[in-house]
Amino acid sequence: MMDRYSLWQTVFIYCCIFIFLAFMLLPFVEMFMTSLRPMSHLFRSPYQFWSDDLSFEAYSDIWETVPLLSRYILNSIFIAASVTAITMLFVIPAAYAYARLSFPFKTASLGMFLAVNMFTGAVLLIPLYRVLRTLGMLNTYWAMIVPGVAFLIPTGIWLLRSYLEKIPKELEEAAFVDGASRLYTLRRVVLPLAVPGLIVVSVAVFIGAYAQQFLFAITFNQVREYQPLPAGLFEFVGYQEVVWNQMMAAALIGVLPVLLLFLFLQKYLIAGLTAGAVKE
Repeated sequence: MMDRYSLWQTVFIYCCIFIFLAFMLLPFVEMFMTSLRPMSHLFRSPYQFWSDDLSFEAYSDIWETVPLLSRYILNSIFIAASVTAITMLFVIPAAYAYARLSFPFKTASLGMFLAVNMFTGAVLLIPLYRVLRTLGMLNTYWAMIVPGVAFLIPTGIWLLRSYLEKIPKELEEAAFVDGASRLYTLRRVVLPLAVPGLIVVSVAVFIGAYAQQFLFAITFNQVREYQPLPAGLFEFVGYQEVVWNQMMAAALIGVLPVLLLFLFLQKYLIAGLTAGAVKE
């Protein structure tokens, strides 16, 4: 495709891509460099990007400063994975219904799902707190799983519905002619073809669940053993100072699960994101 452009146009495109990537990656580069600097170096003036006293000492000290750090990381992964699994159980049949069936208020209900995404969790904290207290879910994993599922189901339905609509209806009609039920057709015909889309939606839900844990955790959970990593990072904030280098090291370690997930599912993500982009 780049052969269609002149040399200067190609250079301009690559420069734009470089600038975009720089804006995206520089914060992570600075986080990594901050984790390598000793505390005495963090507030030097003028600013120095590189020095001779960089070390990985913060990565070994974080486990002593916050003994429950590994528990916080595992809690984050468990909560995000649980939210993803439960959300997909609701999203798959709902998205299929919106993609294939006709029923009253179909368009209006889809609009309502979209409207839900306009509200942040902070707006509904008090009602959610009362509901969770009534159900006896405060200070448990469910206090973070249930709100996460509620907020991510609309997003999952919108994303998966668009993908399912690209699957030819003729495949399902052929199964119906052979006597297959709609549930059987969904399970044996539609879902195998929708694997790339299911992976894309699952990853999007997982990232959303992983990112929104902080607000729900500090509001609905006061038990340290159930806290996720975003709330656990507060333990690096002391009365006199903030241990910034160790906090950045812990934050980078917390990002690794999502990064490894992307690397492992990269092939499927590309297939799902580009499905339908080329018209045959």
